[in-house]
Amino acid sequence: MASKPRLYITQELRENLEFFLADDQAHYLCNVLRLSAKSLFLAFDGKNGEFECEILKCDKKQVAARVLRQSRAFEKGADIWLLFAPVKKDRTDFIIEKATELGASKIVPVITRRTISEKIRKERYIAQAVEAAEQCRRLEVPEIEEARSLETVLKNWDKNRTLYFMDESGKGKTPAEVFINEPEKNMPAAVLIGPEGGFDDQEFELLRKQSYVRAVSLGKRILRAETAVAAALSCWQAYCGDWRIGE
Repeated sequence: MASKPRLYITQELRENLEFFLADDQAHYLCNVLRLSAKSLFLAFDGKNGEFECEILKCDKKQVAARVLRQSRAFEKGADIWLLFAPVKKDRTDFIIEKATELGASKIVPVITRRTISEKIRKERYIAQAVEAAEQCRRLEVPEIEEARSLETVLKNWDKNRTLYFMDESGKGKTPAEVFINEPEKNMPAAVLIGPEGGFDDQEFELLRKQSYVRAVSLGKRILRAETAVAAALSCWQAYCGDWRIGE
């Protein structure tokens, strides 16, 4: 039996609520999947969990649906942010997708001195995050912030949130050394991935001056930015996040 399609709905959901789908969602359900009245789908709003819904009306003008019952209670994910230097379009799409799947609660594009990318499109990033959350069964969509310079990020940083930057110079400690030794596993945290050309000397110096920053090495090989994102978030989730089954 095929699984039910799953959609992110921007309005708050509750049992017995009747609502209309956005045009693109209506097209997807009725024209692409060819669903009709009485067909079921899943919906989540990022606040109240996941709900089973029924299509009431499916025509060319609009699609109406009703919430039947809650299928999963809301559970907030780990408090981990991703900061990354944007790269080429397809690779940035991969970063947004994998960061969403790996539980990043906020995604912040960071402009460094060696950042080389196409125009940063926040709306595209949001769409990618929504699609990834729908597919991976997340109950919330990560917040996407406006791009800002590394200097601005550090100037306004909340020092209660540890910032782990991936240090390609080889001077950082291993993920095991850094994450296992953290005194509080559930403290707010963020990982920072540099640009394709790496951080420059002044940026390294600036990062290492900050009391809340930890340098992490991902090994001897130089990883692509998108690979480093997946590796860093996976390590953090395994040692400090919601992959710690049974703790």
